[in-house]
Order: sequence, then C-alpha cells, then structure tokens
Amino acid sequence: MSDKTRLDGQVALISGAARGMGEATARLLVERGAQVVLGDILPEVKEVADSLGGSAIGVTLDVTEPQSWRDAVDAGEQAFGRINILVNNAGILLIEGLERTTDDIYDRVNGVNARGCFLGMREVHPALKRAGGGAIVNISSVEGLGGNRFLVAYTGSKFAVRGMTKAAAIELADDGIRVNSVHPGGIDTPMVRHFVPEEADRQKGIGRQVAMKRTGKAEEVAEAVAFLASDAASYITGAELAVDGGATATSGFKH
Repeated sequence: MSDKTRLDGQVALISGAARGMGEATARLLVERGAQVVLGDILPEVKEVADSLGGSAIGVTLDVTEPQSWRDAVDAGEQAFGRINILVNNAGILLIEGLERTTDDIYDRVNGVNARGCFLGMREVHPALKRAGGGAIVNISSVEGLGGNRFLVAYTGSKFAVRGMTKAAAIELADDGIRVNSVHPGGIDTPMVRHFVPEEADRQKGIGRQVAMKRTGKAEEVAEAVAFLASDAASYITGAELAVDGGATATSGFKH
C-alpha cells in the first residue's frame, strides 16, 4: 500500500524558510521525498538550503515584490523542472494598541502577511498550472480565526489570508489546485521569542492559556502543512486547520 503522505517527485516553494516554521517545513518536506525551493529575505536561507543537500536551493525572496516571486519560480523550475506546492509562510508580527497603530505599522504588517500571500498565489499559479495542478498551503494564525488585543493590524492580515484561501480554493479547483490554510497559535519560533525571550515566560504566558498547557513546536506546524500538501488530503480544499493546542476550542469563558 502506498503512503499518501509521501511527497516523492513533488517540488515545493516555501516563503519565510530561513528559520522557524518555514525552515521546519522545508526539512520535513525533504524528508518526505520532495525537492524544495527555500525563499527568504534573510541571507541565511542559503545556508539552510545547503544543509539539505541536492534536494534544496535557497533564493532571495521578498514576498512584497512580484518580480521577486517570479525569479523564485524561475529558479525552482530551472533547478527541479516544476513547482507544484506553494507554502505561503512568510509573516511579521508587530504588537501595538489600536490608537498607536500607525499607518506604517499597518502597511508593513499587511504588506508582508496579506499582500505577500496574495502575490505568492498570483505569481506561482501559472507554475502550478504548468505542473498539472498541486497544492497551496497558506499560513494564517489563530488570529485569523478570532481577534486579540493589541493585534488589530496582525489580526486583519491573518483574516485576509483565511478569506483569500477560501476564494482561491473555489477559483483554482478548475486547475487541479487545492488551497488550504493552517492557523498556528503560540508556536515557539524566533518571531515569538523576540517578544517573549525567556522560555519560562513563554510557557507561563502562552502555554498556560491553552488546553494542552504548553507552547507548540515549529515541527508540529510542519506536519500539518505536509499533510495538506500531500495526496492524503486529496479531497480537502478551502479548509482551515488550527494547530494551537486548543486555543480556539474555548468559548472564551475562564475556567
């Protein structure tokens, strides 16, 4: 019996792949048999790709620039012949109250998180069609399922990712392309560590708020992405998968 979670012969383009969930996803997809194009504005993406051997290349990718996406697609097709998986993972987090959320903060967050996801789907779509179909996995957030204080710009951007996912799923089904979103919550990544440097504080401040009483791991999000990218999810499109330790299971009342 074949293992439908395998990704042999698949080629994935992953944004924000220099660290955190993007790096973990790249490593898991290679382990599952895929070839991977790792994209990021951070130069260390090349080192991460080199560590994965001949199954990966690293490219400079600014998700806010259409030409940068086209260059990444060209590099992937030249190296591996096609691209049939897109993982829109790149994202930034800026925390600020509503009245202190400047135009610049709003534009920066939405430029990367929402516009970057939109451009990724638009610019990679032709390559997915050339490959005969495939899968797009957009990384949203638990803030794409519900709001949180001091996160107006971020929450708006992640709701946008969730909504675009559903619209694209309907439109791209005709091309044999599935589109789903993953909604991480409280994952121990460099982005989260920037705001909560100490692990004890992360476990106390984030972990205690969820049913599973711990922060999540980047590798746990990667597993969800790999599943949605694989043939094991062949009848799943337009769906949202929370990887949040139970954060969105609550009614909102304190226990």
